[in-house]
Amino acid sequence: MDHVDNILKQWRQERPDLEVTPMGTIGRVKRLNHALMRAMEKTWAKYGLTDASFDVLATLRREGEPYALSPGDLMTSTMVTSGTMTHRINQLEKAGLIERVKNPDDGRGFLISLSQRGFELIDEAVAAHVETQTQLVSALTEEQREQLDVLLKQFLAGVEGE
Repeated sequence: MDHVDNILKQWRQERPDLEVTPMGTIGRVKRLNHALMRAMEKTWAKYGLTDASFDVLATLRREGEPYALSPGDLMTSTMVTSGTMTHRINQLEKAGLIERVKNPDDGRGFLISLSQRGFELIDEAVAAHVETQTQLVSALTEEQREQLDVLLKQFLAGVEGE
């Protein structure tokens, strides 16, 4: 019995008319997300990063050379609003981790590009991030991880309506 089982037991006692099994699934996903985020935030913090700054830098790094995207493409990739992205860009630029460079395809626009310092930092941080994630999933076998991935894809597609 885990914490969620205890909650379900209480609800079944108090409201036997409700089928609360889905509450268990969602409760465990929520608790798992919280635990995973705490562990990853510790790793990012070692590099002076937050989930938001890591997200932007990692998005630019995985884009490949020249490690640059338009603000709009960066917003789409990171799934945040314009105002949120502007704030993130300003903070990362102040920290010297990104640069605004002229867009060669659009003379009026600019691209957000990793600075050399940002490139070096994210390369180091993403290696540590992958190591943290490897440790986090180590309680599962490779076969269990593959099964879980299939189930989570199906669950997410159902929730997102895809």
